[in-house]
Amino acid sequence: MALPPGFLDELRSRTSIAQVAGRKVTWDSRKSNPGKGDYWAPCPFHQEKTASFHVDDTKGFYYCFGCHAKGDALGFVRETENMGFMDAVELLAREAGMQMPAQDPAAAAKAAQRAGLAEVMEMAVQFARLQLATAAAVPARDYLDRRGMREGTRKQFEIGFAPDSRNAMTQHLRDKDVPEADIVAAGLAIKPDDGGAAFDRFRGRIMFPIRDARGRAIAFGGRAMDPNAKAKYLNSPETPLFDKGRALYNIGPARQAAGKAQALIVAEGYMDVIALAQVGFDHAVAPLGTAVTQDQLHLMWRIAAEPVIALDGDTAGLRAAMRVIDNALPLLEAGKGLRFCMMPQGQDPDDLIRTQGAAAMQAALDKAVPMVALLWQRETEGHVFDSPERRAALDARLRTALNKITDPVIKSHYRDAIRDHRNQLFRPAPRQQNRAWVSPTKSRATPPAMPTPSLKNSLLAQTSGDEALAARVRESAILLGCLNHAAVAETVEAELEELSFLCKDLDSLRQQLLQVIAGNLHGLTMNTASESIPLPDRLTALAQSEAFAPLARIAQLRDNRHLAPDAPLDQALIAVREEIAKQRAADGMRAELRDAEAEMTGVADEGLTWRLQQATAAHQISLRGHVTGEDATSDTHQDLVDHLQKMIDAQIWLRKKK
Repeated sequence: MALPPGFLDELRSRTSIAQVAGRKVTWDSRKSNPGKGDYWAPCPFHQEKTASFHVDDTKGFYYCFGCHAKGDALGFVRETENMGFMDAVELLAREAGMQMPAQDPAAAAKAAQRAGLAEVMEMAVQFARLQLATAAAVPARDYLDRRGMREGTRKQFEIGFAPDSRNAMTQHLRDKDVPEADIVAAGLAIKPDDGGAAFDRFRGRIMFPIRDARGRAIAFGGRAMDPNAKAKYLNSPETPLFDKGRALYNIGPARQAAGKAQALIVAEGYMDVIALAQVGFDHAVAPLGTAVTQDQLHLMWRIAAEPVIALDGDTAGLRAAMRVIDNALPLLEAGKGLRFCMMPQGQDPDDLIRTQGAAAMQAALDKAVPMVALLWQRETEGHVFDSPERRAALDARLRTALNKITDPVIKSHYRDAIRDHRNQLFRPAPRQQNRAWVSPTKSRATPPAMPTPSLKNSLLAQTSGDEALAARVRESAILLGCLNHAAVAETVEAELEELSFLCKDLDSLRQQLLQVIAGNLHGLTMNTASESIPLPDRLTALAQSEAFAPLARIAQLRDNRHLAPDAPLDQALIAVREEIAKQRAADGMRAELRDAEAEMTGVADEGLTWRLQQATAAHQISLRGHVTGEDATSDTHQDLVDHLQKMIDAQIWLRKKK
């Protein structure tokens, strides 16, 4: 409906966003200043322990410095309550004592129809619950007993029964003066094409009421008692109340429980959700007889940042998980992901809980893997990659999947993870000398190979001045890219912590940078709490400090447009990640050379040669694919690579015969 001009402005002026948000969060008394309308709390939209969610009650807005969620009171209600825009307006208007404007006739008629059908559904729920206590429902109750569903659980989930009769429910509703047309419109009855009397859709089934996020009964799921029934499970059809691709079973209670658990479990069916809830996992939902849709993914992410998909441990369950991947890839954002918990072979959550208990279920959830791991499994399981063509086909499939990701930062992280998996799959095993081909006589006659005196002073044992210069430029580039791009700094923070810097002065700057990213300013002159200063401002202040200022004066970095403050974010991230990869490769090469030198006190064999070749190859790889195509230190690196290769070719660690 169209709202009159000024209605929303008045609604916002009458609404305290601090009061609205205060129903979902606990304010941090140390950081909040209610007198100034300044409130801080852990964010309700993502999992965290610190208070990075900020509400400015005077301006009527909220912002999270962690996940960057932002909006006004209407937006907060829509996100946390999973409401549509008009539903949120109605809720806040009612709380503010404002009269909602009259709807246009068509919209009013549609709303009235939905309200009427919701009342019909409530009558049907009560009828089905009563029927579960009748003599005709003895087999249904026995079945629930065998499945371990307690009486309290049946009441909690309003389990019912539809008699095996052609018109028991229809007649009951007709006796309540419900028109036949409404019974059919609610999906409870089927009208024959020949114009005959409507008959019950659900017959001889255990009934599971399906409610929306607001608690309204919108549909049923029915489990057949007849083993020969065409459909074991039957859902209501699409109605004005029910869209199965936009609904989740148990969404209302799960949303409340997920706030405490800071998690959401997505199971495959009603019985799984009920079994989970019965042992304390109240934060579980299920799709309704269809693969998880994009609309359902959005619903899940409004509840938890990283829902865990717990699917059956069979072929069908694995196929369902793979379908979820394709729907989720285009929607991925920072703070919105999925993990997958595959049940033991042939079991679903209900089976696992009944046979092994809640602890086994928790153990399975704790082993849930990120979506990228399942994507890799999908593309590699059952395949043999013994030819270049097959490897190229794998690369093409992975490229197609990753191209579905629209967020450039997420795509970059996925590429890194896939690259790691690929390197592990195709990494050659170290070659060992085949002793069967060595003559025993020759072996005894050959003296042990010892390192030459000059070896300890070679490039194997120390870093050259040129290499130190290359490391300085590389490490400075990493720092400068992070200083100029806050999003890049946040993205690579974990990698930055793990890096080993060769230059001690730059390593000290790296530690300072990490402290500032974490919110600890350490000496920067600012008049307010560091946590309240946006990260870009904190980094700008750091870049202007005396210790960091020289970075921008290095010629190779000053001329690199991909590290400049105005560079596109995706290009800046690629540039910094490339320098990080080069840093890791150089560090790995030095480690391999140190290990190789340590082993040279004994007999040298092909394994040592192979390790040196791999170290050289890693260093060569680190120098490829520069974003700018220019690197003032590439000649220096190549000299080092060439020198190493000559040493390998000459096998300098072997004592030469006189």
